Amino acid sequence: MNIQTIDASRSGARARNAAGSNWRTLWFALSLIAFIAAPFVVANYWLYWICLIAINIVSATGLNILSGYTGLSSLGQAAFMGVGAYTVALLELRAGTPFLINLPVAGIVAALIGLIVGIPSLRVRGLYLAIATIAASIILDFIFANWTSVTNGVKGLTVPPAQAFGIVLDQPFKLYWLIMPIAALLVWMASNLFKTRVGRAFIAIRDRDISAEVLGIPLLRYKLMSFGLSSFYAGIAGGLWAYFFRVVTPESFPIVMSIFFLAAIIVGGMGTIMGSILGAIFMTLVPELLRFGFTLLTPWMPDAMSIIPAVRSIVFGVLIVGFLLFEPQGLVEVLPRLRRRFRLRSPKS
Repeated sequence: MNIQTIDASRSGARARNAAGSNWRTLWFALSLIAFIAAPFVVANYWLYWICLIAINIVSATGLNILSGYTGLSSLGQAAFMGVGAYTVALLELRAGTPFLINLPVAGIVAALIGLIVGIPSLRVRGLYLAIATIAASIILDFIFANWTSVTNGVKGLTVPPAQAFGIVLDQPFKLYWLIMPIAALLVWMASNLFKTRVGRAFIAIRDRDISAEVLGIPLLRYKLMSFGLSSFYAGIAGGLWAYFFRVVTPESFPIVMSIFFLAAIIVGGMGTIMGSILGAIFMTLVPELLRFGFTLLTPWMPDAMSIIPAVRSIVFGVLIVGFLLFEPQGLVEVLPRLRRRFRLRSPKS
């Protein structure tokens, strides 16, 4: 290889890097424009779904940090969201503190409980760890339902709307400006986490925890850190959920909700931040698509709407099994694969 060839190769690499940087800048600019314009051009119905999807993205991202990047099983994400929701509700009702304080406190309280739940992760993993997190969910659900002096039992708590600069955030248009920036910030933080030593330690534990320990990575510290961080995200999502729906009850965070988030990261793609986003979008819209489909069946099946919850659980299970069998890398791999196939089939110029 002569000098001219080397220089040409380097010039080509620089050109490709510049082109990639330009595309990233363009996508960022378009995303920013879409973010600002969406509330003014989208109907309240769709703003409702955008806000709900953003909340689910936050929680799914937290679970992906734990399960996708660290390799630890959990079916307690909904319970940690409940902790965050009740924390926000109690702070609003009894302390009257602003949401800028309530949401971080909700995340911290959920993270502390997550650290306790994560203690068995040094001894058990896989199915046994999942069972341990289910047990924690049952305990938390029992507390939500029976600690009536704090949670008001099955009646739940009514949450006052968040306020910012004297503006009451009680409509999807207004809540959009609260939920979307927080969701974007947390997703950005998660995407940058795995460029740090902590994120690389999480990945090493997932790939081979014994080898990671031999290399000097303290397993208990980083496993607990992963549980705490995942629970922090769930707590923030639960706090946003409380401000969004304004009513918090024990029935708001059932075990099927944890299965929903597990399905979201499997369908979207475990171990990728984009997988959390795609999975949360897809799985949030699935129940609405089911509702629309069953609405069309009501002339022939009058009780069709009543079986939607059962059908939804079945669909979640089918999606989990189907993606594990046929597309383990999730939706995040589907688009590049389709693009590659399209290029292979396109006629040569």
